[in-house]
Amino acid sequence: MNLLIYGATELGYMVALRLHQEHSVTLIDNLEKLPDKFNNLDIGFISGSGADVDALERASVKKCELFIACSKLDEANIVACWTVKKIVDLETICFVRTMELYRNLDSPQQYRYLTRYDIDTIIWPEQLLTQDIFRIISVPDAIDVEYFADGRAKLFEYRIKEDSILRDTRVMDCSFPQQVLIVGITRDHNLFIPDGSTVIKVDDKVIFMGTGPALDSLAATIFQSRNNIKTAVLIGGGSVGFMLAQKLEQARIRVKLIEHDRARCVFLADNLKKTLILHGDGTDLELLEGESVGDADVIVCITDNDEKNLLCSLLVKQLGLGRRIITRVSNARTAQLFERVGIDVVVSPRESAIKELLNRVQARNVNILALVEGGQGEVLRLTLPESFPNTSVIDLKFKVQAIIGVVKRGRRLIIPHGETVLQADDQLIIFTMAEDADAVKTLFA
Repeated sequence: MNLLIYGATELGYMVALRLHQEHSVTLIDNLEKLPDKFNNLDIGFISGSGADVDALERASVKKCELFIACSKLDEANIVACWTVKKIVDLETICFVRTMELYRNLDSPQQYRYLTRYDIDTIIWPEQLLTQDIFRIISVPDAIDVEYFADGRAKLFEYRIKEDSILRDTRVMDCSFPQQVLIVGITRDHNLFIPDGSTVIKVDDKVIFMGTGPALDSLAATIFQSRNNIKTAVLIGGGSVGFMLAQKLEQARIRVKLIEHDRARCVFLADNLKKTLILHGDGTDLELLEGESVGDADVIVCITDNDEKNLLCSLLVKQLGLGRRIITRVSNARTAQLFERVGIDVVVSPRESAIKELLNRVQARNVNILALVEGGQGEVLRLTLPESFPNTSVIDLKFKVQAIIGVVKRGRRLIIPHGETVLQADDQLIIFTMAEDADAVKTLFA
């Protein structure tokens, strides 16, 4: 596929990094040359604006199949997509950063006035991040949560603690509910797919996949997450803080929200009916102690500043406050640093956005349902073609690291074992290493 990306931003780099090996990628931006980090990517470059017809023609936009606008300016992204539509009827994906623009471009009212110039897909990373954080809060102690097959299949990721009954246990000897598989383990920031002889160690991050009820049972027994989240403290009242507070209110969780901007506090107080709004700084120790932040079941640091989020998290952590800390990081490359200093869960709006984008780029019969460990692993959804012969899982010739986590056959969900027979039209949910994803797709094509 020929792709044209507008914006040599951090997000543009992540998009190009993920797509350039499988697709022909050209990047356009108002720069004389690309930043050095782009030099290791096999991509083309056109100097100019994504909203300039001449620059788009030089980029051979008429030969492209997808246009992705991810520059730093929302308005420039929107105009660029509209300009592309004037030249050629091309699928467009536009990134925006504000709630107002997202609602205006992707609201039900917008659909009443459709034209050929409309943007096909609007991606607002903060909205996707809010959904990810809410899923994680919904499952106490999990550091990642994904739902598949309308929530009937799930993926939970847990960090193994000193007192875990899984510590120093071989995978084949683990005692957990049926309909659950261990599909991946992250050790020292490196993800791998274990076999039966793999020994689970302290600080491993173990990824489980299975049916919803089975994983809920796992959470309530082995990981003792029967203590539901009842109170939350949010540090940062921006778009993510506001939307997350709304979701937590709907879930009947008591929320305190700390925001340093007085005008923003007034807006939040007017629009959040059950949340206690505190005007102050999340790094103020007196405020943290005076408002009993330490009594909260979960603390979420979601300002738009990585350094402030890290400082707030460390203060809360070192004071022994809070049972659980979730921290936002904009730069995914610093996520490992956050984990090394003891932050429980690190989330990134860019990672959430990349997952959504990759779903749009993939063929209709292959979706990327989730990215794991900063993109080291992928959860794929594939539908077996009508020509696929009945084949036992044990007879599949996997030459790569991959494991079939779930088989969806009609309304039935199957957690497969070696003797499970795969049939045409089965929908497979497969956990694999990112570098092996293409080989997995080819195997089942």
